[in-house]
Amino acid sequence: MAALSSVRVVARGLLCPLSHGTWRPLGTSAALQQPARSQESVKPAEGAFQVTMLPGDGVGPELMHSVKEVFKAASVPVEFDEHHLSEVQNMASEEKLDEVFDSMQESKVALIGKIHTPMEYKGELASYDMRLRRKLDLFANVVHVKSLPGYKTRHNNLDLVIIREQTEGEYSSLEHESAKGVIECLKIITRKKSQRIAKFAFDYATKKGRSKVTAVHKANIMKLGDGLFLRCCEEVAELYPKINFDTIIIDNCCMQLVQNPYQFDVLVMPNLYGNIVDNLAAGLVGGAGVVPGESYSAEYAVFETGARHPFAQAVGRNIANPTAMLLSAANMLHHLNLEYYSNVISDAVKKVIKVGKVRTRDMGGYSTTSDFVKSVIDHLHPHYGAHTGHGGLFYLA
Repeated sequence: MAALSSVRVVARGLLCPLSHGTWRPLGTSAALQQPARSQESVKPAEGAFQVTMLPGDGVGPELMHSVKEVFKAASVPVEFDEHHLSEVQNMASEEKLDEVFDSMQESKVALIGKIHTPMEYKGELASYDMRLRRKLDLFANVVHVKSLPGYKTRHNNLDLVIIREQTEGEYSSLEHESAKGVIECLKIITRKKSQRIAKFAFDYATKKGRSKVTAVHKANIMKLGDGLFLRCCEEVAELYPKINFDTIIIDNCCMQLVQNPYQFDVLVMPNLYGNIVDNLAAGLVGGAGVVPGESYSAEYAVFETGARHPFAQAVGRNIANPTAMLLSAANMLHHLNLEYYSNVISDAVKKVIKVGKVRTRDMGGYSTTSDFVKSVIDHLHPHYGAHTGHGGLFYLA
């Protein structure tokens, strides 16, 4: 129970947005090929929040440009400390990883694109994406899968949350060739981390007014590993008598999500299952381009798309859907207690989709990324006009 008490403290901190007083400035650099960082950091504007930005691979840089354009139009008091970490573009090294970590130690918050992981083995099993998440101990990945008003899919009015443990399991990078032609890939499940993610899920459900938590597992086959995860969830569930708790095997879970997703509220699961279910559930409401995501540790918060795809075939074609990244950025502003800006941007994105005149190809339309961003900015103006009295943008003094 002592372990559960420590988890309770961690999770409580994760779910509370930070106040202005906890943020410190850090220098910014927006160059595509970053020069060596000097010891003297450029201070952000007074009152601005410093946020670490990793554009990532594929359309990531284009999506980050969309975020910057909308933030500029809305005069959001945020300045980005931009870093480029990419294995496919030969911009990945221990030095760059340390630079990102140093930035995160100052900002505590990041907005990141998908850092693509090559399949080729080059002597290192852990990708830089995984190494960064472990270094920051981003144990809880949260994907809120919610239907967008005005955009019809097979299942409408969906509202469920997937919580994924993402520091162990099949992503432990423990593989070896035990005999010629025989590879052993180890899946690590620990009581400490299973209790931690279970506690996070129940705390999340309590804070957000959710009524049920479902533990997803394969304990019928992996009796020890998934069995331990399941027992930890059951133990934690006893501490939350007001939250309903049930369990489901992963393969049945996938089928039920397709047939009747309305039965689910909050789902909590180990690493690999979470990756699969995140993507499956995103497909229920429109795909990778529309679902935001976020990851938490006791100290850091990282905002990203819910289904992580680089969408490399769309690079440079101005066709990527910026919805997921813009909604992730709005969630980031909520985390920073910038509620006004968060609501304005989120509302603008949702209004563009609801009106239906501007939609990217993945949503059945013909609009470009630039068209979508312009429409979002146009929908910001009425909010700001109410403050200025003449239809212009509202700027902080």
